[in-house]
Amino acid sequence: MVKYDSETALIVVDAQNDFADPAGSLYVPGGEEAIAAMNEHIRRARAAGALVAYTQDWHPGHTPHFAQDGGIWPVHCVAESWGAAFHPALDVVDGPIVKKGTEGEDGYSGFTVRDPQTGETSPTELEGVLRERGITNVVVVGLATDYCVKETAIDAARAGFSVTVPRDGIRAVNLQPGDGEKALAAMQDAGAQLA
Repeated sequence: MVKYDSETALIVVDAQNDFADPAGSLYVPGGEEAIAAMNEHIRRARAAGALVAYTQDWHPGHTPHFAQDGGIWPVHCVAESWGAAFHPALDVVDGPIVKKGTEGEDGYSGFTVRDPQTGETSPTELEGVLRERGITNVVVVGLATDYCVKETAIDAARAGFSVTVPRDGIRAVNLQPGDGEKALAAMQDAGAQLA
């Protein structure tokens, strides 16, 4: 059982229509089923006085991140589109929303974005927000296990936060069979606890 308190932040990663809805352009199998578990974590976090933060892919219409422009992904989560909106079943409560990939970067982690051509990374505002609130523990749920959840959890551990990833609140894309399990192992290797 994941514990929440005032020194803990729940980070809800990319629970957006393009990932969580079967009609989304980059649908994560079972993504809509994970929303209910995310909501339960949000409810428990709020009841315990924990911070709830959200990340949101928020891409321009053209970016080297997309296959049409030389990347590997279908067009997804274009700013202001239906696909970029949070899934309607998700409980979005008062809390910071970190938009990533806004300038066409790869926005896998909630903590950093990466230039897809140079590989240079730069921070988002997420770590600063957590430090300001005195957060020491981070719980990560969302989509997808093998990309944005993994990178967010690993970056959180690198930054010195104690990290927990509850299996009920995540789902994997599995572009290659077993990617989700490999991601879980990578998060554990980085110091995250699976729950």
